[in-house]
Amino acid sequence: MRLHTRSSQVLTFTQGIIDHISHTTTLRLMLQHPQLDPIALQLGPVAIHWYGLMYLLGFAAVWLLGRRRIQQGKTDFTVRELEDIIFYSVIGVVVGGRLGYTLIYKPGYYLSHPLEILHIWEGGMSFHGGLIGVIVVLLWYARRCGRHFLEVGDFIAPMIPIGLAAGRWGNFVNGELWGRPTDLPWGMVFPHVDVIARHPSQLYQMAFEGLLLFAFLWWYSGKPRKRGQVSAMFLVGYGLARFLVEFTREPDDFLGLLAGGLSMGQLLCIPMVAAGALILWNAGKSSRPQQG
Repeated sequence: MRLHTRSSQVLTFTQGIIDHISHTTTLRLMLQHPQLDPIALQLGPVAIHWYGLMYLLGFAAVWLLGRRRIQQGKTDFTVRELEDIIFYSVIGVVVGGRLGYTLIYKPGYYLSHPLEILHIWEGGMSFHGGLIGVIVVLLWYARRCGRHFLEVGDFIAPMIPIGLAAGRWGNFVNGELWGRPTDLPWGMVFPHVDVIARHPSQLYQMAFEGLLLFAFLWWYSGKPRKRGQVSAMFLVGYGLARFLVEFTREPDDFLGLLAGGLSMGQLLCIPMVAAGALILWNAGKSSRPQQG
């Protein structure tokens, strides 16, 4: 009788473990990408895509944050200058981001289909290309208005991560840039890809490259810093966050992993972090802090 009781307890315990594993697996597999319609609003023949809408919201957030910083008296930039910087940055982001993607990631394809370079609504923007585009237009703007380039960069850099967060949410809505397979409880199935649970890497990037980096830079730039320090911290912070999160992101199927088992995004982050570290080192030799 005692042996029978113990056997029953073992069977009950084993069955409980099996049921728990089955239940946990079911819950994990239920976490699926919502497969949202990429078109947020249809107005007759005009389709407003979530991807473009996120860019618009990102720039609007930068405008609101910039106005707040001006109203706080923590910078000598004016609202007019803020609006000019945003206007030129939009051009730099769109042109640089699209050209960067076509030239860095798919040069062969777009050289054969040049008109598709204009199909921005289909996705395919490079952050690093957009960054180069913004640097070019801000170099021109700084020279035009008689300011130092790093002074302009220090003013606008703390607001950029909010725009990046909005862009990553657009990636998530589009169901693009998904992560590598994972067995973690929050693994997400992207049905249009396969039935494997993957890292929701878009949300990781939204959190680390966007929200957390914004919180840090907004705090860091709230006190007088030496010229170039805020810009440098953005470059280093974004570069490190992107480099680490890329380990959870599925590499582009047309590129795969490159030198050292790193993705293209990681390789592009290395000179970005190095440039930020160099600017930070040079700024440290200056004895005069600047405002804002």
